[in-house]
Amino acid sequence: MDRRLCLLPVFVAAASLGGCGWLWGEEGYFRDRGNDYLTARQTAPIETPPNTNTRSLDPLLPIPEQIPAPSHQDDYEVPRPPKLQVALQASDFSLQREGDRRWLVALRPPAQAWSSVREYLVQSGFVIDQERPQTGELVTEWQSGEALPAALARRLTEPSSDTRVRVRVEPGVQRGTSEIFVLSASRAADSQAEVAWADESVNEAFDAALLDDLLTSLASGGETQGASVSLLAEREYDAPARVVLEEDGNGNPVLQLSTDFERAWSAVGRALEAADIRVDDLNRSQGIYYVNLAEGAERPDEKPGFFGRLFGSEPDEEEIEARAERYQLRLTTVGGAVHVSLDKSIDTVAPEETAHRVLSLIQANLG
Repeated sequence: MDRRLCLLPVFVAAASLGGCGWLWGEEGYFRDRGNDYLTARQTAPIETPPNTNTRSLDPLLPIPEQIPAPSHQDDYEVPRPPKLQVALQASDFSLQREGDRRWLVALRPPAQAWSSVREYLVQSGFVIDQERPQTGELVTEWQSGEALPAALARRLTEPSSDTRVRVRVEPGVQRGTSEIFVLSASRAADSQAEVAWADESVNEAFDAALLDDLLTSLASGGETQGASVSLLAEREYDAPARVVLEEDGNGNPVLQLSTDFERAWSAVGRALEAADIRVDDLNRSQGIYYVNLAEGAERPDEKPGFFGRLFGSEPDEEEIEARAERYQLRLTTVGGAVHVSLDKSIDTVAPEETAHRVLSLIQANLG
């Protein structure tokens, strides 16, 4: 056997008996060097030979000036440096498109988005005529193209006409978000005629440019814009005035909401999240939420912890697919109200008990 291996237990025993002072103590080989900087001294700068070209280098780790000497030289604990202020790469605002429709999505509640949009309109030269916090609307006065920003006025279909703008701030599908819609109307210059709001844009280029300019302004405004809160924060203004769970002509459960489609869509989306019902997909133009009753609502901010990931508590896609209970939650405008029903597919209604249970959960979480 190698003699060095025989002597190894002797060294280990000696180190144990000696308290390992020669290894770990203040004079040991592996001593703590964390406080060595306190006794460091600055040396004279390096002198270079004459007639040589030199270039000064900025130090990578400069020593701050006027550092107060610590009162305790021994066992001094170095304070932690302040956290870095990391700028967010993604904006809180984004442009969405669905066919010919365009709107903005803000990762902010309507109360803040309302204030940001109003500030933009005023600063851009629009004159506010009507403010309806209860419906989330801002309407400007009739203004000529000369009174509008030049970059926007050039996009008008009839530059010589008068234009007004309606902006609607609605709650988004996800809680704490907003959706911003813009629509303009035009009439002959100096006309006093009343012009009804069209269902679709009559100045597509103008509305698109206004949305783009609004997006740029909101995204560059940072936290200063939207920091204030308007009267919209005082109430859930998208909540339907009346909600009734009843039966249709075929005896199937249906939830009747006394509101328009836009309010009903956002309110139902928030109710699904509050009721912990998973939304796999949605089609706003057809008024359908594709739900999975076997899973809870998706919450991106709630991720499994270390042990949850380690031991595989998060179900995989095959397991989710095997136990899925998929249905279509359909919103249909009927007269001045919106009917919400649950279907198994486009031509098959859901079982009455299941439909009644889901619609009751939505009713309890509306408002």
